[in-house]
Amino acid sequence: MSTVYLSISELNQRVSALLERQIPLLWVQGEISNLTKAASGHWYFSLKDANAQVRAVMFRSKNGLLNWQPKEGDAVQAQVLAGLYPARGEFQLTVEHLRPAGLGTLFERFLQLKDELNGLGWFDAQHKKPLPPFVKTIGVITSPQAAALRDVVQTLARRAPHIQILLYPTLVQGDLAAGQISKAIDAACQNPALDALLLVRGGGSLEDLWAFNERVVAQSIKNARLPIVCGVGHETDTTIADFVADLRAETPTAAAERISSPSASEWHSQITQALAALQRAVARMLRTTEQRLDYLTAQLLTPAQQLSHQQAHLTQQWARLQMGFKNQFNTDVTHLSHAKQRLKAPACAQLAQQTLQQQQQFQQSAKRFFTAQQLKLAQVEQSLNQLNPNHVLARGYAYVRTQSGAIVYNAKSLQSGDGISIQFADGRVVSTVNHIE
Repeated sequence: MSTVYLSISELNQRVSALLERQIPLLWVQGEISNLTKAASGHWYFSLKDANAQVRAVMFRSKNGLLNWQPKEGDAVQAQVLAGLYPARGEFQLTVEHLRPAGLGTLFERFLQLKDELNGLGWFDAQHKKPLPPFVKTIGVITSPQAAALRDVVQTLARRAPHIQILLYPTLVQGDLAAGQISKAIDAACQNPALDALLLVRGGGSLEDLWAFNERVVAQSIKNARLPIVCGVGHETDTTIADFVADLRAETPTAAAERISSPSASEWHSQITQALAALQRAVARMLRTTEQRLDYLTAQLLTPAQQLSHQQAHLTQQWARLQMGFKNQFNTDVTHLSHAKQRLKAPACAQLAQQTLQQQQQFQQSAKRFFTAQQLKLAQVEQSLNQLNPNHVLARGYAYVRTQSGAIVYNAKSLQSGDGISIQFADGRVVSTVNHIE
């Protein structure tokens, strides 16, 4: 009996398929170690506890969905698929999702609220209010003891000392913080002197920043009359307030920089450049106007010069008028001479003879025309006489009409007792039908 041998590759493939079938998608908890972020974007690391460890990989398509960056030593919860890496025969976990351990419930609440508000359109760019181009007074919502307030004050003093700051104090951490933050936003929006709001605090854990993930805070931000710049935590910290706010800043300092852009020095530079451009434009306009004035001045004439020009023009027009009269006179003389030549005796006699001949031709033509018309008229009169019904009646005929005036064509159309009239050539007889045969 022959023995069937499997290659190592085939064996690893079978084991990998068996693991994938037998072990479903599940959650595990452990500590990250040996974390490597490859150039391909994939993450390779180990998950360990006090007694064991296992290799894990999180591909770029999955880790790109995270809004936080894990680091060496972090305690995490991972949603994984168990499998075997066939090339080396090593057991490994493929990580589908990753979240900090111990904060799983909070993180799930964060994701659920984020998805809900995103579905409602609260994060859409079309709802974002733009910052005014020149900010004069702002409201800062934070704790009076927070380092974030100091950072904001120092940044604005350096970049935009003209901006007035009004503090709306509130807790930024703890169970009461969300309600106070919401009320502070609502109160600040009632102040007509404010141009914008800063919502700031320093960094911290998900638990520390949780007040900024509450729906009541998101609702106040969405309903705010004023544009809100949110600078909560450090660069990697992201809260619901960041998504709803009109502008997100990485840190409180960055929020102060955004609200003061352009800075006082940048404003001064822009104004200086605009002033220089305006001065250049005015100088160009002045030079152009001066050149135009010089040109117009050169075109101006003294009264004596104007009178001389008018006299020269009048002399020229008088000469043209005389020339015109002379030409017209010569033309008329020529026409008169030709007329005299045509009126000489032989020409007149010839013209009289021609006129007499034309008169005789006209009389003959008129006579022929009248003769033809009289002939046509006689023919028409003869035709009309032939069609005259009275001539027919004069030969002994008559025609019958009913009382209504209708002509009777046959006896069947009459009845005994009907009144009729009989028309003769010289008169009419009115009668009554006695009987019909």
